[in-house]
Amino acid sequence: MSTLIVNHSLPVVRRSANYEPCIWDADFVQTLATDYTGERFNGRVNELKGNVIGMLNDVAKPNLDRLELIDYLQRLGLGYHFEQEIKSALTKMYEDPSYETLERNDLHGAALRFRLLRQHGFNISQNVFEYFMENGSFKGCLCEDAKGVLSLYEAYYFSSEGESIMEDAWSFTSKILSENSGNIIDPILDMKVKHALELPLNWRMPRLEARWYIDLYARSNNMIPAVLELAKLDYNIVQGLYQEELKIASKWWKKLRLSTKLGFARDRLVESYIWMVGIAPEPQFGYCRLEAAKAIQIISVIDDIYDIYGTVNELELFTDAIERWDINSLQPLPDYMRTCFLALYNFVNEIVYHIFREQNVDVLPNLKKGLIELMKCYLVEARWYHAGYKPTLEEYLENGKVSIAMPIVMILSYICSANPIKKEELEFLEDMPDMLNLSGKLCRIIDDYGTSSDEIARGDVPKSIQCHMFHNGTSEEVARAEMRDLMRKKWREINACRARDMPVSCPCTEFMLNCARSSHYIYYTSDGFAVHDDRSKNTLFSLIVQPVLL
Repeated sequence: MSTLIVNHSLPVVRRSANYEPCIWDADFVQTLATDYTGERFNGRVNELKGNVIGMLNDVAKPNLDRLELIDYLQRLGLGYHFEQEIKSALTKMYEDPSYETLERNDLHGAALRFRLLRQHGFNISQNVFEYFMENGSFKGCLCEDAKGVLSLYEAYYFSSEGESIMEDAWSFTSKILSENSGNIIDPILDMKVKHALELPLNWRMPRLEARWYIDLYARSNNMIPAVLELAKLDYNIVQGLYQEELKIASKWWKKLRLSTKLGFARDRLVESYIWMVGIAPEPQFGYCRLEAAKAIQIISVIDDIYDIYGTVNELELFTDAIERWDINSLQPLPDYMRTCFLALYNFVNEIVYHIFREQNVDVLPNLKKGLIELMKCYLVEARWYHAGYKPTLEEYLENGKVSIAMPIVMILSYICSANPIKKEELEFLEDMPDMLNLSGKLCRIIDDYGTSSDEIARGDVPKSIQCHMFHNGTSEEVARAEMRDLMRKKWREINACRARDMPVSCPCTEFMLNCARSSHYIYYTSDGFAVHDDRSKNTLFSLIVQPVLL
């Protein structure tokens, strides 16, 4: 705690979160370099891509081999190179009746086909797994098929609410895999099982999964050399893009000097950028990554103002200033709030100018609306805290789906990635569609799962776990188990949304999913955004610093 005199009136007690200082020095960021820049490797990459396209289009290739090739490409981070070829191959597999033979005889093949088709929006029924059941339960003999059980386990995470066969599949596979983990003869398969039990594939941050899978794939008996070489080259080339983008963002943040002027707040520019690598990993989204990372850092500072530093009166004034969006109305604000407002104001207006210059579209109303909604939800939580109010879980999540900042980050990500920007798509996002609604609540739950203990200790509104404990009279252990079940439920509801046509571009849909996936990784065991530990350091080095050895 520290005491600060404001306008020579009564002393205001300021709380402090005692955040660790940033460990990623700006000078260190500027030293990042790689040999995989320019056009040096373009010829080889194009040659390898041609080889892979030939494999995908090879109709003589056995059905299971083609399915596994698609799976390899996606897990290795190469799917974006072959979107049309993958979609075409899966369409043929969906329409081809010969795949029924595969579904009846091979659990691994049936589950893999189900997972890939669901992932790409095809309406494949859970009934394909009836062939592996008797008397309403999965056959006991399947316990010996570890590969098939693992594939069924991963397939479950693409199920929707109300699919009883898939719920049975989860109960069956999670029990079998947990019992056998560490005892599977095939070491590669055993590693996959441990990996899946930690987090299933559909919940994983794509670029980190690619880095992990490259090493595993290199050791696999069915490794295809051309695919492995392409995966390594692609990873290193894209990593070089990340380095250059992070350098630009770091220079901007250092020049802004917000971290030195507002020392109570989190200085997490690098972590903000890693968030965006998780959300929009493909190379074509560089402008989106750069600007949204800046936004996440500024929003984190504002979040700290509402959570720990500002008085309720100051926060009401700041919220009003955001609604007015007028630099001539800042007089009532204390100096630290003026500094923060101007940083946000200038940042947003620079994006607005860039988009108007490039596309002749005015996105200021959209960004203002998203920011106003965010600040109002921050203010609600601040009032809850200062009044000692304990919201119900439903009430908390309804506010938390916005205060997690996902809606404004998704709107900004769309604006910075879409060309052309479409009015109907922007309005669709502003109206909080089901997928954004559910994803926001899911991210709030995941965030709380890893951070609530620290946040409650420093003084904050009760989080989802504490809301459940208070209103249901449960222990923290029981509440955490309920939150894990709620995560699975929200994912099932999100999967149902994926199966419906939505009037937004595919990348924006994937951004929402990737935001939840990144949350799972960053907040898996603790606050991976605010706290520097070995896990967060290793993440930076594998994503940004260290190339894959060829």
